[in-house]
Amino acid sequence: MADMPSAFWSGWIAVLTLVSLAGVAWLVWSVYFGRDRGHEREAGPVWDGNLEEGKQPAPIWWFWLLFGSLIFSLVYLLLFPGLGNFAGLLDWSQGSRLAESHDDYEARFAGVRAEIAEMSLAEIQNDSGLMAVAERIFRRECAACHGPEGRGQASMFPNLHDIDWQWGGDEERIRQSIRGGRNAVMVGWEAVLGVDGIEQVSEYVLSLADGVAANHPGKAIYDRNCAVCHGADGAGNPLLGASRLSDRIWLYGGDPDNIRATLTQGRFGIMPAFDEQRLDDTQLQLILALLVR
Repeated sequence: MADMPSAFWSGWIAVLTLVSLAGVAWLVWSVYFGRDRGHEREAGPVWDGNLEEGKQPAPIWWFWLLFGSLIFSLVYLLLFPGLGNFAGLLDWSQGSRLAESHDDYEARFAGVRAEIAEMSLAEIQNDSGLMAVAERIFRRECAACHGPEGRGQASMFPNLHDIDWQWGGDEERIRQSIRGGRNAVMVGWEAVLGVDGIEQVSEYVLSLADGVAANHPGKAIYDRNCAVCHGADGAGNPLLGASRLSDRIWLYGGDPDNIRATLTQGRFGIMPAFDEQRLDDTQLQLILALLVR
């Protein structure tokens, strides 16, 4: 049980709990033994031996049930946390149980987990059992954004099965992306290019995948404003997180409207950091084996 912010509140809760138990005990006792039993009985139906309308209390076994519950509650509060900051005679807590379970887990599996963390990706990929574990970790940690199969979703989260990796698709680059996260910045260009410039650049970018863009009127605008990040040929730059424009793989949609929206408004994608508090070295190595092909 968490500590109370002050001794006053701890004492207040303890007193309130004990007074409530005492009040309930008095109420139960008075109902069964504090009445005058010499009253004249009224004619009417009787249930369970002595239960009738009017002045008779419930059957005596009800009393023992309630009284036993009160005794159990009192014993429980003496043994376990419940009275303010009083830890209980057994000194039990969920935190201590969790710590014990974690210590037991580490004692049993620390060696195996260390071996997995040192395995190569190829060794893990050849072990069907480890790959099944990797898939479970992925569904727990990554599927909310990238989808249960890792194929992206909502035109916002990238497909992890294609060949395009905005920040690089080798083992070390993906490790860096997962560990430290990524913050992509694509500024809006409407103020610089104007409506006509946005239209021409969007058409030029769409033509890059076809390899027939050399004489396009948007090329000069692209070379002047976009090539420094995305490259003169639209191949992108993983060091900057600048995406490839010369294929047909688009994170935010590859139709003219979506490309114009990207150029006009900009895009600001965030990949949160999954540091060692979220994924330890073993879990990270398993996920890498799933992603790096």
